[in-house]
Amino acid sequence: MGKETSDYYEIFQVSPKADQEIIERVYRLLAKRYHPDNQDAGDATQFEILLEAYRTLSDPEKRAAYDHHRAAHGHQNETSFKASQPPSAKREKTTYQAILLVLYSVRREDPMRPGVGIVDLGKLLRFPEKEMEFHIWYLKEKGWVQREETGAFAITVTGVDVVIESDLSLKRNYLLPFLNESTLKDQIQAKLKA
Repeated sequence: MGKETSDYYEIFQVSPKADQEIIERVYRLLAKRYHPDNQDAGDATQFEILLEAYRTLSDPEKRAAYDHHRAAHGHQNETSFKASQPPSAKREKTTYQAILLVLYSVRREDPMRPGVGIVDLGKLLRFPEKEMEFHIWYLKEKGWVQREETGAFAITVTGVDVVIESDLSLKRNYLLPFLNESTLKDQIQAKLKA
């Protein structure tokens, strides 16, 4: 990715409306990943591009000039995650509840093998893998899911409490309109047999 075609907001994977604190956090995270001293993921070229982007986005005057230039070249509505149309809070909440409900159901069916892989979870809930990564990250940070030794994800005790307190079992048809209870059980049984 050359400097002339790089979109600094896409490099940081943030909205053009992101505040300075978000820019700073993302920079620290990506700088650790791409720093040439990182033997696993270090990339000197990516690090230089990241540093150039950070120097621009962290300086209010440079950022304003960059935003003006970016808008003049037709990027005002382009980001990798469509920042102009963020998902509604209700949709996000429903998504988290649906994931928790599936993981809860799997743990109830087989407490000793409670994990579901992110790809299987995405297929079951009809979400692209990239979108699932964000949702799983959020649920992990909340402490509602965890990664098992197998690499699959499972609901935690705190996550079970959320399911019970929210009474999600009564809302199953609302959360997963494309799955009725028997279909969900069939899918879970197929997963457990695999």
